[in-house]
Amino acid sequence: MGSGGAGTGDKVTISEIARQAGVSVPTVSRVVNGRSDVSPQTRARVEDLLIRHGYRKRPAAPGTRAALLDLVFDDLESPWAVEIIRGVEEVAHAAGVGTVVSAVHGRSGDARAWMRNLRARASDGVVLVTSALEPTLHEELRILGVPLVVVDPAGSPALDAPTIGAANRAGGLAATEHLLSLGHRRIGLIAGPPRLLCSRARLDGYRAALEGSGLPVDASLVVPGDFRPESGFTACDTLLDLPEPPTALFAASDRMALGAIEALRRRGLRVPQDMSVVGFDDLPEVRWSAPPLTTVRRPLADMGRLAVRTVLRLTRDEQPDSPRVELGTELMLRASTAPLA
Repeated sequence: MGSGGAGTGDKVTISEIARQAGVSVPTVSRVVNGRSDVSPQTRARVEDLLIRHGYRKRPAAPGTRAALLDLVFDDLESPWAVEIIRGVEEVAHAAGVGTVVSAVHGRSGDARAWMRNLRARASDGVVLVTSALEPTLHEELRILGVPLVVVDPAGSPALDAPTIGAANRAGGLAATEHLLSLGHRRIGLIAGPPRLLCSRARLDGYRAALEGSGLPVDASLVVPGDFRPESGFTACDTLLDLPEPPTALFAASDRMALGAIEALRRRGLRVPQDMSVVGFDDLPEVRWSAPPLTTVRRPLADMGRLAVRTVLRLTRDEQPDSPRVELGTELMLRASTAPLA
């Protein structure tokens, strides 16, 4: 077909899309290139046809176009996102591949705008981190033939997308068993958002450790958070207000652990003399907190590295060794935990 062909499959030309949409060829071109000077109604009609025909913007001549990967987060507020970006960039740079970083903030409009931009720049692959795209967007990626790898899946992963996660349940188990080994029996948990698989897995590990020691799971000792320091602060206050407060805390993220430590400080309580605290993630800054934080190391940079290697294999029509990979977690012992006084 002509020069406006559909990329890999040349299924349809821009001229044919324009004819079916009842618009001019330049109008279709503006939509393909993400221009804003098109009415919403016309854009929606043209995009529907582009998706239906699996149209992808034709890349430049061989040797003139840089390979690109899209790295998509739900948000970029957390320091752990930087760790994943570090791993992604290391492997992508070595492979001569550019990286486009986006955040969709869980909003449908942001995700659709990202999809338009991805189609316009003809990205070679997508690494999706702790985010859940709508099923229709997953289908659009499939139609476009864009390889997808999901890192730390938020919910049940797409059946045709490889996933890379961490052993969250084992990490929750190790954190709680460590506190039990120090003699603590009332252990509070500041849990993550229940919609996330990683949160539920860490909670399962906490429960399994208690049950393995013959202890009941006290629902009043489990307080939800959202992985941010503010929620750790609030949850710690809630636990301290119990008639019988815990003697130790397991926070399902380092940032919530830091918030909890601040709540303890404001009440004149010391870590670990009055309360032992364990976090989860092993972010670089927790080694320098006061005191340095005992935490579960999640191999964030390694997850990013493996995600890029997997996407690059998919772009070469090679299948990954396993569609579901869980990298190991490790308990990092520091000064924020101590035997029960």
